[in-house]
Amino acid sequence: MVLDKINGINDIHKIPLDEFDVLAHEIREKLIKSISRTGGHLGPNLGVVELTLAIHNVLDLNKDKVIWDVGHQSYVHKILTGRKDLSTLRQKGGISGFPKKEECFADCFNTGHSSNSISAGLGLVKARDLQGEDYTVISVIGDGALTGGMAYEALNNAAEIDTNFIIIINDNKMSISKNVGGISASLGMLRTTKAYTGIKHKIKKGLKTVPVVGEKVVNMVSKTTDSLKQLVLPNMLFENMGLTYLGTVNGHNTIQLMRVINEAKKVKGAVVIHVLTEKGHGYKPAVLNPDKFHGVGPFNPENGNSKGKSKDLTYTEVFGKKLTDLCRNNKKIVGITAAMPDGTGISYMQKEFPERVFDVGIAEEHGVTFAAGLATGGMIPVVAIYSSFLQRAVDQILEDVCLQNLHVIFAIDRAGIVGQDGATHQGVFDISFLSMIPNMTIIAPKNAKELEMAMDFAVNYNGPIAIRYPRGKAFVDLEDNDEIIYGKSQCLIKGEKTAIIALGSMVENSYKAVTALNEKNHNLALYNGRFVKPIDTELIDSLAKSFNKIITIEESVSNGSFGQMVAAYVENKEYIIKVNNINI
Repeated sequence: MVLDKINGINDIHKIPLDEFDVLAHEIREKLIKSISRTGGHLGPNLGVVELTLAIHNVLDLNKDKVIWDVGHQSYVHKILTGRKDLSTLRQKGGISGFPKKEECFADCFNTGHSSNSISAGLGLVKARDLQGEDYTVISVIGDGALTGGMAYEALNNAAEIDTNFIIIINDNKMSISKNVGGISASLGMLRTTKAYTGIKHKIKKGLKTVPVVGEKVVNMVSKTTDSLKQLVLPNMLFENMGLTYLGTVNGHNTIQLMRVINEAKKVKGAVVIHVLTEKGHGYKPAVLNPDKFHGVGPFNPENGNSKGKSKDLTYTEVFGKKLTDLCRNNKKIVGITAAMPDGTGISYMQKEFPERVFDVGIAEEHGVTFAAGLATGGMIPVVAIYSSFLQRAVDQILEDVCLQNLHVIFAIDRAGIVGQDGATHQGVFDISFLSMIPNMTIIAPKNAKELEMAMDFAVNYNGPIAIRYPRGKAFVDLEDNDEIIYGKSQCLIKGEKTAIIALGSMVENSYKAVTALNEKNHNLALYNGRFVKPIDTELIDSLAKSFNKIITIEESVSNGSFGQMVAAYVENKEYIIKVNNINI
């Protein structure tokens, strides 16, 4: 096998060009075989095999730098840099699903979120120039990530440099779900500009047959081609910003890609290479279902069918179905997603009420302020975003929603520990950054039914409110009809001396633990905290009179946690009761 010859950084330079097609095929087979066992991001990686081969072949990765935006498409890069064994992918002690400097020198910048690669790449370029070094920097960004505003802030800045910086747009018309909006439309226009590229080619070819007759002719022809660009391409997205644009390029032709990247290395300034790829390329099930195969669990490689998929409802599904039910009776409810209608479950509402669902692209900041505008106009916006992605919109939550006390509902999926996706995706900070914001109310439901009840409560509430719930299977035990009362917790098990207050995802395990301990005569009390903010001060006042200890348990970092708020309240009241916090 050709792949057997690659065991470390730059080993690809040993491979003859006529063996690259075979190598690409072997890499795809390895990806399908490995990810079918471990799960992971399959479609994005199948789509960038040739692009990654080309980048590695024209660079010296002992000094040159490549930054992968988001990074879920970096498995091929890992295979080419000595990490062929993907059996431990996204597992404890194994290979990360994203670039990690701690893993390999060739991973020059840790990524996991979107739209930051151009900014980071530009920083490396400036560091290189200031220190008199000469390495090449390439930022690879998808067309989906280009819907994030930060990418344009960086492009605007990059237009001013006069030294080489290569930006590769991996255009597959997808982010996680299908791309939407003006940026996608603009790239679509650029994809179909054969008229312009054909005219430009003919003019250049014709010039070669004409003797040099002076600078005036050259200037005239230059102006003519610029005018043709404006005629055929009225929206020259990148060149109008002052960036050199090369494209479009077949993203599955390694030789063509290498030729263009080598040309780009000669440009004195920022250059954009527009590469067209197919998400899931080489594996029919992934091509036909790019959303499903963006990130998958274990599956049958023969047909793409999932292995052992649970029939149990997830919290995401509970949310999506309940939201759709609420919309049938309330025409003011609208849904907002940041390029993830399927991932957040808002696709249920989208199918039945498409005119009331807005996909803003990977633009959480805009999405939140857009929601503030909708709320000001009398609508009830439900902003469905993963916990780790909501971090990008903290300023908008504070300034545009909460300081105006607007009725915006935040549906925070993947709250808490999310497992295989690693540090960049853990939803363990939302309690801390939301609890510090004035006027914000936060609910953490203990099970599926309470999530539905929390949504009913939120729709009828008048102010900013967040509902946080975890990834995966929804807990369905401990169902009851207890009314949700603002700021009030719920007693699940009565006891003496020690009281445990559990939040959201931790109620299930806490209930099992307390039940087991009480069978051994420990007589612990258990409360479902339910409200993260405000905390139930009436409960704490009561516990302080007759209990010796309060233990809080939550999937949140310590600083700014629910437990810290409880401890601070006890200290301010000068109660003698001890408070122990179990968190991260």
